[in-house]
Amino acid sequence: MADPYPSRCGREAAVLPRVDPVVHGTWHEGAPLTQEQLTQFERDGYLVLGDLFTTEEVAALCEASAGLLANPEALEPDTLIAEPGSREVRSVFMIHRQDRTMARLAADRRLADIARLVLGDEIYVHQSRLNYKPGFAGREFYWHSDFETWHVEDGMPRMRALSVSLLLSPNDATNGPLMIIPGSHLAFHACAGETPQDNYRASLRKQDLGVPDQTTLTDLVAEHGIRIATGEPGTVILFDCNAMHGSNGNITPFPRSNAFIVYNAISNRLGPPSGDLEPRPEFIAARKAAPVVSGRPPLPLEIATIC
Repeated sequence: MADPYPSRCGREAAVLPRVDPVVHGTWHEGAPLTQEQLTQFERDGYLVLGDLFTTEEVAALCEASAGLLANPEALEPDTLIAEPGSREVRSVFMIHRQDRTMARLAADRRLADIARLVLGDEIYVHQSRLNYKPGFAGREFYWHSDFETWHVEDGMPRMRALSVSLLLSPNDATNGPLMIIPGSHLAFHACAGETPQDNYRASLRKQDLGVPDQTTLTDLVAEHGIRIATGEPGTVILFDCNAMHGSNGNITPFPRSNAFIVYNAISNRLGPPSGDLEPRPEFIAARKAAPVVSGRPPLPLEIATIC
């Protein structure tokens, strides 16, 4: 079958129709989202939720995040990504396999059941990471659709993945919060250019390929506008894999940190990347993935003392 979402084929940018649903599951009584929330997500491509986690649970997660940052020598070296031009930590990948608290977070029903509802399938963790944006030194994440990269560089077949961002510090309008173009997920924005082998080594620090051109962005913003997703620690932001998003640099004294869990449908497991690209490493794009098991109780408070 022809690829419905060709991108980086050496041609000019293009806007292609989305052929996949946004919500694959069906709402039911007892679902983890209300009908109104699911409708809003389908329309806008994102949703902000509060009060899913207790103050004590958020404190445990913040402690785990600080521990990862404080002990880089304990991490798998390739999973630690520095800011471009500095040694400041930009991201730590594969956190659900390197920290017990983050593993429990990825399996927690309050997140996993939302992913099962939206994706209409059993799920696995495609990618997990901590994004740090230190005060004064945190650089921007330029506008992009995650699916464009996952499709081209990882071989993700269709738009059936969901990103969950848990705020671990205050995210306000000044310190580089998530910006999103609501409604942008309803079309696929193919990008120009060709992807070199091992592009991830540069793109995790600063993404230059797989980003829309300024004409495309101008048209998108003229049609849909820009919203910022802010909140206190513990706020959860859900966004569709194809939503156009980014964030400004942080020139305030106030650091920003968020934990990301990306869930993919089991039926949407990765295939071969585009062209002759080699698959990216497991810490970026899981191929040896098992379904998320959520039979555990909610994130235990005492875990803060054993991580």
